[in-house]
Amino acid sequence: MQIHQYDTVIVGAGGAGMRAAIESTQRSRTAVLTKLYPTRSHTGAAQGGMCAALANVEEDNWEWHTFDTVKGGDYLVDQDAAEIMCKEAIDAVLDLEKMGLPFSRTEQGRIDQRRFGGHSRNHGEAPVRRSCYAADRTGHMILQTLFQNCVKHGVEFFNEFYVLDLLINEGRTAGVVAYELATGEIHVFQAKAVVFASGGTGKMFKVSSNAHTLTGDGQAVAYRRGLPLEDMEFFQFHPTGIWRMGILLTEGARGEGGILRNKDGERFMERYAPVMKDLASRDVCSRAIYTEIREGRGCGPDGDHVYLDLTHLPPEQLDAKLPDITEFARTYLGIEPYTDPIPIQPTAHYAMGGIPTNVEGEVLRNNTDVVPGLYAAGEVACVSVHGANRLGTNSLLDINVFGRRAGLAAAGFADANDFVPLPENPEQLVQNLVDSLRESTGTESVAQIRKELQESMDANAMVYRTGATLKQAVEDIAALKERYKNVSIQDKGFRYNTDLLEAIELGNLLDLAEVLAVSALAREESRGGHYREDFPTRDDVKFMQHTMAYQEVAADGSTSIRLDYKPVVTTRYQPMERKY
Repeated sequence: MQIHQYDTVIVGAGGAGMRAAIESTQRSRTAVLTKLYPTRSHTGAAQGGMCAALANVEEDNWEWHTFDTVKGGDYLVDQDAAEIMCKEAIDAVLDLEKMGLPFSRTEQGRIDQRRFGGHSRNHGEAPVRRSCYAADRTGHMILQTLFQNCVKHGVEFFNEFYVLDLLINEGRTAGVVAYELATGEIHVFQAKAVVFASGGTGKMFKVSSNAHTLTGDGQAVAYRRGLPLEDMEFFQFHPTGIWRMGILLTEGARGEGGILRNKDGERFMERYAPVMKDLASRDVCSRAIYTEIREGRGCGPDGDHVYLDLTHLPPEQLDAKLPDITEFARTYLGIEPYTDPIPIQPTAHYAMGGIPTNVEGEVLRNNTDVVPGLYAAGEVACVSVHGANRLGTNSLLDINVFGRRAGLAAAGFADANDFVPLPENPEQLVQNLVDSLRESTGTESVAQIRKELQESMDANAMVYRTGATLKQAVEDIAALKERYKNVSIQDKGFRYNTDLLEAIELGNLLDLAEVLAVSALAREESRGGHYREDFPTRDDVKFMQHTMAYQEVAADGSTSIRLDYKPVVTTRYQPMERKY
């Protein structure tokens, strides 16, 4: 075991982690721990854009953006946080431009903007051009730009260090424990402040746009240390994933004029969202697609998908604005998007819930109290700017606004406070976990359990849910968790043991899938990405509140989930019917 000491430790090197690092490393001695090389982080897969009311192309303002965010989140959004994000969006985009990000430009040389789902002018009157973009590679450009600026500021990276435990002592953050993939060694990082920015949980689903590495590591670590997880039942299913694969095709395609069509060639979104049409919010579009499929208007021999039609758009527009997704269609489906519509289906995309924080990124231990020295930002966190359904392009905005805020707050805390002592044997929990998996002689397969988990989640907890399907998911997960106790790995070595890595990741996915299913079963209403067919209406009397899920550990070591609830912060916008 090795022990390191830093003022600030950041867990994760995607957009939120590196944006936090740029701020904190200029103010405190900072280490960034990441289980991937930074430029492989999943921020690089984001395509369509980052929204801000720059008004470069047409009239816009941050208040309209705030309204769209609150409405899109089906009024579960904490409106104080949404106001901060939408106000600071403009400076966040301009900061990236000054760092060197090569945005697409108008003929006048300004940052170009295009339409995106759920974004409107004048409080829902009509679509607006708000998304700032770099072709369909915006996330990739943000990731590269932030990494270059981290190098410029001398950020210290510990690449391929997998954080497996959070250390809290005397009621304060004391550091983290990480497993080094290259050597199999355990490292303890003592820190005054820790920022979690480790991304999402999408690999609990089979059809997902998420990379294989998005296994909810940060959420699982916090949850096992007694911290709550907020709104985990709200998971976003992006309408346009490549059929059967889930690979994302950006909403920017519809922003450029792409149309969703059923087997009859009908532009069916006109029936579901007469004003916004194909640019309605993602939950509305995903449900519309599955409704078309259910009612027999799906495409193909099995009728299990619909089409994204770009064939009416000029090839030069596709080449300039959507080069990646057109190439995806050729590579993965063998079709020519100039002339052929692209088969698509909804894909598990984004976790609205996560580790609860306030607007400074401070992690909450309950509804009101913070854990001193602990911060979170990005998809791992829930400040609740996304509520029940995230608007497209608000994720890249979230990581920059709240990544910056968390980095500043963590560095400020580190400057004002001393280290707390490490707990006795700080590495013990991680050592026991690693040893138990490496030495296990069980008969269960990691791959098989993961496969069955993903199939159950796709079948029982995806776009449409009922009490019966969610109960089935809870039962399936409980059985899989029992089998997981008997799991074994083939590789018993220490260097780059990916068998061990995947076994640990599976444990995280099982815990988090259980939280999602239990939270969803208790929420007997439909709101945003959570649609209960047995409770198809939104219930603002009973459920206008955030779910807070806690792990309870019994004396015999068995665990259960306790649910609590937290009020939604409402400032200007009262709940109303969502019309698109």
